[in-house]
Amino acid sequence: MIAPLQTVSHSAPRPGSTGQPFLKLDGIDKTFMRGGTSTNVLKDINLVIGNGEYVSIIGHSGCGKSTLLNLIAGLTPVTSGAVLLEGQEVNEPGPERAVVFQNHSLLPWLTVYENVTLAVDKVFRGIKSKSERHEWALHNLGLVNMLHAKDRRPSEISGGMKQRVGIARALAMEPKVLLLDEPFGALDALTRAQLQDSVMEIHARLGNTVIMITHDVDEAVLLSDRIVMMTNGPSATIGEVLDIKIERPRKRLDLVDDHTYVRARAAVLEFLYARHKAPGLEAAE
Repeated sequence: MIAPLQTVSHSAPRPGSTGQPFLKLDGIDKTFMRGGTSTNVLKDINLVIGNGEYVSIIGHSGCGKSTLLNLIAGLTPVTSGAVLLEGQEVNEPGPERAVVFQNHSLLPWLTVYENVTLAVDKVFRGIKSKSERHEWALHNLGLVNMLHAKDRRPSEISGGMKQRVGIARALAMEPKVLLLDEPFGALDALTRAQLQDSVMEIHARLGNTVIMITHDVDEAVLLSDRIVMMTNGPSATIGEVLDIKIERPRKRLDLVDDHTYVRARAAVLEFLYARHKAPGLEAAE
């Protein structure tokens, strides 16, 4: 059996960080009320994320991964505790936290370019001139290699291309935190790999902070600086946080036989399928 990698504390800042944490999840609980019945989805979530980190959140269905992402985005209020971005409490959506969902959510009657400029105009009207906003939209389409399709509508492009546009639209808001909710989950394997590589290149170029929800262990190890592993719900919490000490830039073919990659993958699989099996699997045994 491959020995698991050392995990790091999920309540401490990344090594080398100074001053206040960039993003802090401080004692978060989330309970939903439906028809007089309460369900505690998340309990005592504590996590510090440094500026420029790529963090993946992984766990079985029902562990509250997307709920946690929505709390960070300000789309859902916390029941107790706080989400703090640069010391300021998050309690509503804002352009400094952009979300890319599994469903691209593009407006079908607008072109690729118009879908991006819609976000640019909302955030930068009064800050950038019209020509500057135009150039900024084109710049972000260029980041995801979609300039050639800027005049097409969503129905005229593939699923992978739509997701690229969704990422460009999010980046065009110049967010402090990019939130990805299973952004590659609906794509075929080849397109998924291409988009993963694109996201790695963009992260390397921009140095932005990325938090990604995923079910894919290989994807999490390939892309992340740290992997946050959730226990099963209800009342899910952070079980372990795994530090991925693989140098960047990373190339997937070079990692196939990389000892650190293999050990990290084994550690996540062991957590998910030995110590925290999916609830349905536990019931069947």
